[in-house]
Amino acid sequence: MGTRQGSRRPTQVEIARRAGVSQATVSLVINGHGSQVSADRREAVLAVIAELGYTVNTAARSLRGKGNRILGLYTFEPVFPVSERDFYFPFLQGVEAEAALLGYDMLLFTSAGGSAERSIYAGGSNRLLKSDGCVLLGRHLARDELARLSREDFPYVFIGRREVEGVDLSYVGADYADATKTMVQRLAAMGHSRILLVRRAEGAEPGIDRATGHREGLEAAGLPFTPDLVHQVGDGSEIDADLLRSWTDAGITAILVEPREADDIGLALEQAAATAGIRIPTDLSVAFLGEAPAPTPTRIWTSLALPRAEMGQEAVRMLVTLLEDRDAGPLQKLLPCEPVDGNSIALASSVSVYT
Repeated sequence: MGTRQGSRRPTQVEIARRAGVSQATVSLVINGHGSQVSADRREAVLAVIAELGYTVNTAARSLRGKGNRILGLYTFEPVFPVSERDFYFPFLQGVEAEAALLGYDMLLFTSAGGSAERSIYAGGSNRLLKSDGCVLLGRHLARDELARLSREDFPYVFIGRREVEGVDLSYVGADYADATKTMVQRLAAMGHSRILLVRRAEGAEPGIDRATGHREGLEAAGLPFTPDLVHQVGDGSEIDADLLRSWTDAGITAILVEPREADDIGLALEQAAATAGIRIPTDLSVAFLGEAPAPTPTRIWTSLALPRAEMGQEAVRMLVTLLEDRDAGPLQKLLPCEPVDGNSIALASSVSVYT
């Protein structure tokens, strides 16, 4: 029999790591769906279960309505119907695919109650209790409701890194900090020494993470950070030719942009640059720290591809872990973003290339 630390029960995540399989595979074996798993992997999981002395917490299952095998999906803002170009579409695909793989049905919560704003507690009670646990997503969340769910010990996973005072919640997010740091270092290697971060006015966690990555990237590249290297905008209407001239006059040769839902910032940058006689990317390199505005016949923005489908899948895996083991949480994970090359960044104009 293997050793265990104190009296803490091993988690499915630990079993998966030791067996060299995914958590989804462990869940299938534990829940009696081992026939869907290859024999060698099933035996590896069962061997680790025996070694660690893992037992299913049947009391926790009963308390949480585990027998229903229904996972909820709740959005704090309307996301349906969606098209394949919709921001939320890959998240939803990932959630649905992983729930089906693990043998769960999905229950979609869409009603907003009697008010214009959506509320989990419309009518005074937790509407999500119809499900065993829930995946939540949305930009404009109600943090007080997340705190209340946590106090009620209702299992949920948020798609996107979120912080709520006094609560350690489970989430899966995109690693904006590391991706931004890498983008800054890439621009610095191209000769850019004054790299501006254009932030959205609201200070949500993705913006905070990007700001952290901006600072860390400058530091890693040996470049100084000064407050004037961060500029906040509400929308694209605040970006005009005079603003771009003021940036380039101050020595800015590259800007990193926190995207908005609309494509207005990309359009505003193109128009302002044309009016000011500033060439992108020759005079000013531009990269988006997330999904870029739609490409045009002349412009493909350098940007980041978010692992949206993978985030949806991971959120479901995390939620199932919380359902199987009430001592497992909180679970928190950040997934890497991939760079998307475009034609909006170039060597700094002061850099010469010799062949």
